[in-house]
Amino acid sequence: MTVIYALLGAGLFGCGVFMLLSRNMVRMLLGLSLLTTSVNVMIFQTGRFRSQLPPIIPEGSEQLVNSADPVPQALILTAIVIGFALTVILMALALRVHGSHESVVTSEVRSAESLGDPILPEKTT
Repeated sequence: MTVIYALLGAGLFGCGVFMLLSRNMVRMLLGLSLLTTSVNVMIFQTGRFRSQLPPIIPEGSEQLVNSADPVPQALILTAIVIGFALTVILMALALRVHGSHESVVTSEVRSAESLGDPILPEKTT
């Protein structure tokens, strides 16, 4: 089972990087979502399956033994929320770019280049 999760995470990561290198903003957004999903799978993999018991210390005990590790579960939940928020913000940005430039291909969006070089100072004569 560990090998299956490792291969799944590696496959999702490779597909995400491939889509992220595209010039289309929607593909870039989907690639970023695939990357966050692969990271979630990898974090899930690090949690190890020890037991299916809840992480509750029984009465009279001083330590937790043979139970599920709650830390990877909390990390995955946090990563899912952050990834969803990032996806929503980037989708709104892509919709705004499509509305103003009628294209989501990054090579066709050149509105910042007409402002000039930001490093060189303007010459006032």
